[in-house]
Amino acid sequence: MIQQTKNGFNYAPLPLRIIAGIGFMMHGLPKLLDIPGTQNSFTNMGLPPDLAIIIGLLEFIGGLAILLGILTRIAAGLLAIDMIGAILSVKLSKGFIGGYELDLLYLTIMISLMITGPGSFSIEKNILKREIYPKAPKYSINEKEDK
Repeated sequence: MIQQTKNGFNYAPLPLRIIAGIGFMMHGLPKLLDIPGTQNSFTNMGLPPDLAIIIGLLEFIGGLAILLGILTRIAAGLLAIDMIGAILSVKLSKGFIGGYELDLLYLTIMISLMITGPGSFSIEKNILKREIYPKAPKYSINEKEDK
């Protein structure tokens, strides 16, 4: 069995958090800077116009949370739902290339971050010294009952 070192595996989420966090912020900011235009776009796509503000805030604030490594699992879960919605309601009909490939990539990154958490270089691990939404314990229910 290969011994996993903390240094390599615990820093693996960092590049995912950086690129996905910046990406979500860059998609959310224009929605917030032009709310009437975004609402018009949402209406043209058959979505409720009030959803524009919610999605813009989710993508910008959620992206910032992912980038900084705070509330990582919660933000990743909400952004994963956002990507599922975008794929199913808007992008799926456009096909993979030029359609939903980027959204699918973001969805995959968010699922990865929900599984791994923020990693070692994050506000949760370095400043708070704990994950706000912690992962499951390392033992199974049966092992705990046997003790």
